[in-house]
Amino acid sequence: MKTKSAIKPRNSKIYLYLLPGLAIYAFVVLVPLVMALRYSFFDWSGGPNMDFIGLDNFVALIQDDVFWQSFRNNLFIIIMSIIGQVGIAFLIAVLLTRSWVKWKQFHRTVIFIPNVLAAVIIGFLWSMIYNHDYGLLNYSLNAAGLESWISPWLDDPSIVMASVTIPIVWQFIGFYLIIFMSAMQNIPDELYEAAKIDGATSWKQTWHITMPMLKSTFRVAIMLCIAGNMKVFDHIFVMTGGGPGSSSTVMAQYAYDVSFNRFELGYGSAVSIGMLALSLGLILISQIIGRGEKE
Repeated sequence: MKTKSAIKPRNSKIYLYLLPGLAIYAFVVLVPLVMALRYSFFDWSGGPNMDFIGLDNFVALIQDDVFWQSFRNNLFIIIMSIIGQVGIAFLIAVLLTRSWVKWKQFHRTVIFIPNVLAAVIIGFLWSMIYNHDYGLLNYSLNAAGLESWISPWLDDPSIVMASVTIPIVWQFIGFYLIIFMSAMQNIPDELYEAAKIDGATSWKQTWHITMPMLKSTFRVAIMLCIAGNMKVFDHIFVMTGGGPGSSSTVMAQYAYDVSFNRFELGYGSAVSIGMLALSLGLILISQIIGRGEKE
């Protein structure tokens, strides 16, 4: 005889429980997405008049040099973040599994703290660090006798992307650290014990046991890294506003500028749809490469 707790709930009850969450998701995500797609077919500046122009906005988008420059800037941030956020987080996670490392909980907490801070705060703090006249970075370089290294970090188009990427990488290392440390806890200790008996060093254990066992975790981390950095906005907006010129403009910043500074809401919607399509394309490519390496 089945107990009451073992009785499977009816599908109608399951759908009823899911309905509030699905309704919120549809209202917050799906409805704005459909509306943005609709607006992208119009020449619209926010007033009552909306002129249907078909695919003209997307034709202009393909020929828009600033849009593609902003996409390249996003790609730069993504590549640096995969190396910095995912790569450094994995190395730190490996170090924190070593028995000789002390105060592991303290290290995890300190590394994770930037992740809970608002991106606007991070951008403001690093703007002060980068300030050419009174910033901590140039002050430290001057004190160390490296005056030739002093630069206008946020005003030089040749280095501004590297400058704005560093705070983004720094802030989210702790997020991926937690992911890797959680995944490492599921690796059987017997594998490491057998490797030690065979004389494998810590480096060989990491290369031949830890990394292969975390392939799926790496794929998820890279997917999250791409998705997160394709919509990066707050850091750039606070530190440079996309400047100097458009040298540090990212796709979300460009969509904002077109929509709310130039009041081209139809074209801004097209920029947003293009941003979504490119994001999905990059995520799809990363997953195909990940599955191919698994096979």
